Amino acid sequence: MAETSDSAHPPQSGHFLEILGVFLRLGLLSFGGPIAHLGYFNETLVKRRGWISQAGYTDLIALSQLLPGPSSSQVGFALGVLRGGGIAGGLAAWLGFTMPTVILLLAFAHGASAFREPWQVGLLHGLKLVAVAIVAHAVWSMARTLAWDRRLIAIAIVATAMALTLEGGWAQIGVIAMGALAGLGLIKGGEGPDISHAVLPISRRQGGMALAAFAVLFLGLPLLAAATGSHLLDLITGFFRSGSLVFGGGHVVLPLLHDVVVAPGWVSVGDFVAGYGATQAMPGPVFSFAAFLGAVASPAPNGVLGGMIAVVSLFLPGLLLIYGMLPFWNDLRRITAVQAAMRGVNAAVIGLLAAAFYQPLWTSTVTGVGDIVLTLGGFSALVFGRAPPWLVVIALGVIGIALGVLA
Repeated sequence: MAETSDSAHPPQSGHFLEILGVFLRLGLLSFGGPIAHLGYFNETLVKRRGWISQAGYTDLIALSQLLPGPSSSQVGFALGVLRGGGIAGGLAAWLGFTMPTVILLLAFAHGASAFREPWQVGLLHGLKLVAVAIVAHAVWSMARTLAWDRRLIAIAIVATAMALTLEGGWAQIGVIAMGALAGLGLIKGGEGPDISHAVLPISRRQGGMALAAFAVLFLGLPLLAAATGSHLLDLITGFFRSGSLVFGGGHVVLPLLHDVVVAPGWVSVGDFVAGYGATQAMPGPVFSFAAFLGAVASPAPNGVLGGMIAVVSLFLPGLLLIYGMLPFWNDLRRITAVQAAMRGVNAAVIGLLAAAFYQPLWTSTVTGVGDIVLTLGGFSALVFGRAPPWLVVIALGVIGIALGVLA
């Protein structure tokens, strides 16, 4: 694999606190979802600070799109590894970018159970409507960018039907596997981008160890949880599995997490939807939603400890995968079957997200004509008005408060 001076040897090596400070500012200001996050990274770290070349940055994004996990967090982690020369730099980047949102959501989880006044109930309902509008926008946006020909449309439709009819956490794996197999059988692959511009200080041995750790955890955690009957291990397993299967953006984690925490009764549907709506008002990665879920879950561990366990368990697979795959990317991208399978997977995840939009979001939240009007208004503001998500959160939250007071 070729190396370039601007990526393998950055202009100046960074230290932990420098990387932490830069990403902390990004974590406090990066509203708008994964695509917006990548734009903030590009402006701050590529154009202004010169941590990596533009070509190298584009290649990192290409790799993150191939792997499951939160793409913006994976790219940020990789940039931290590059800047800091190893894992410590990656951890500094992840902590700085993620912790502001985690702390805010833990605080929200602590107070949400006490929301009993009419204006508070109205606010929570407004946040639930935000979640419906946000997911509808995600389905719309992904469908426009990924598709489309008749074969991909067919994969998405079958995936939607499977997600709505199959039950259990492993149903999501079946949907994704169907997409991959259909992609192999129906779609001609193509060679992916070259990531040789973005060589990080990771040997093939280190990469292989990270991939082995991912495989051991992915296969071993369910067996260990089943053997011990430990609720803690069930919690870790559910969030780790969800983080291992998210293709196509942070919003796709919604149906996976629903099966993990709502189906067994650990979190109520109302709390789940309200927490997801609150997450849209926050900067930073959507995966931070795990902090809220872990905090409100029952039985213990919950609270701050449960929230942190859930966050680490959800993020860890994506970080292990991007760290492990970097040394092998140039070889993998030449396998056309991989590209074909991933096109099928990307179509299938749209089906997953469309199913989540209907159940649980629409069925548990939209109860009348007024809710339909507000949801359509939020969706239209996002799609046609290009309003930032946080602005829609504020608008529907204020409307929810007003309606709660007037009810």
